[in-house]
Amino acid sequence: MSFSDIMYPFEWLVAWIMYLWHSALTSIGLPEASGWTWTLSIVGLVLVMRAALIPLFVKQIHASRKMQLIQPEMQKIQAKYKDKKDPESRQKMTEETMALYKDSGTNPFSSCLPILAQSPFFFGLFRVLNSLDEIGAGQADAIGPITQYVAAQAESSAIFGAQLSAQFNAADNWSVRIVTVVLIILMSATTFTTQYQLMRKNMPASALEGQFAQQQKMMLYLFPIIFAVSGVFFPVGVLIYWFTTNLWTMCQQFYVIRRMPAPGSAAEKAMQERRRKRGKPLDTYEETRERAHDLEMEEELRSKGVLSGQRQQPMSKKRAKKSSGQSPKKPGKNT
Repeated sequence: MSFSDIMYPFEWLVAWIMYLWHSALTSIGLPEASGWTWTLSIVGLVLVMRAALIPLFVKQIHASRKMQLIQPEMQKIQAKYKDKKDPESRQKMTEETMALYKDSGTNPFSSCLPILAQSPFFFGLFRVLNSLDEIGAGQADAIGPITQYVAAQAESSAIFGAQLSAQFNAADNWSVRIVTVVLIILMSATTFTTQYQLMRKNMPASALEGQFAQQQKMMLYLFPIIFAVSGVFFPVGVLIYWFTTNLWTMCQQFYVIRRMPAPGSAAEKAMQERRRKRGKPLDTYEETRERAHDLEMEEELRSKGVLSGQRQQPMSKKRAKKSSGQSPKKPGKNT
């Protein structure tokens, strides 16, 4: 089976989603051959795909928090082999680290899952846009509803003078180059902002140290560079998809950080400060389902022997008073 055979179902699905959005938009009065109508169809494709990936995003959040829970154990392993540079010690450290990942059911690359899940549809859109000229000229078969007439229409559509199927590296006018560069800058900026707010606002201080933190920092600067370099080879329509999905991720991450911050993070302190100003209770883990899930994960890891040490039980003010032994006196006779 060739790569084209593997990709065809994704191309077919992408073509149908775009076509249905295009039909819906033209039915409310948007011009059929307008580049903006086709651009909004690509945005609609992003909305459908990202909505379908919400369950995976939730799993990603839980996996990320589990990685934060095991950071103290990771630091113990790193401290154990800190001054040992020989190959055998390096090998043992790697083995112990991988065993920790296996026992805890975590994966340092779990944050990449949404990107990997989107990849087939991303390349499906790339292939659809790349095939528009051949389908429109009758030199290639239709892809689902993208017939010769529809393909010729989409091929000729443009925004700011740049055709949706045009690429920077093959551009013959400045409009394509300017639109492409602007989209690449926006794409890189949204990627950087998403990772930056995750690291600086939603991670406790302990999670910003060690190997995991270094990987996150590397991704913070590496991904925007990769997008900037590779962006010149993609059609304008694909860059629109890329920027829109990055914008979705950034807004989604902002919502999660604000409403469901990780324990011990700067975002949690900010949320408690907002609650304090509004006069709301400052109970910690009992407040939300996400916090309850954090406790469940911690208990699970302790039961497996992955985490050591005594867990500090989060308490509300009432529980804190009871534990301090300063319960109010009951009325009664003096003795």
